[in-house]
Amino acid sequence: MVARLDERLLSVLTTLDECRAALIADGSRDTAQLISMAILELRMKLNRVSNVELKVLCDEMLLEDVPLDRSRQAMSDSKSPGNQRRRPLLRLVK
Repeated sequence: MVARLDERLLSVLTTLDECRAALIADGSRDTAQLISMAILELRMKLNRVSNVELKVLCDEMLLEDVPLDRSRQAMSDSKSPGNQRRRPLLRLVK
């Protein structure tokens, strides 16, 4: 029964990937991002990744973006606006 459910979810994922590609091609990036979130949720379900595990991953990724030497970062920020810390792309909300 679980294998059959996984097969159905994989089929849905394939369809959603195609929809996302079509939306991007048509210039509907915001809608494509919503589809990407649905794809992420289905992949988490398929791979049995919990919300807690995803949050830990996101937190770790954000920590990697934090510079060890803030004074050196402050100097580089003033030189190049491209070095500024970017906003997280994914936030877990309950």
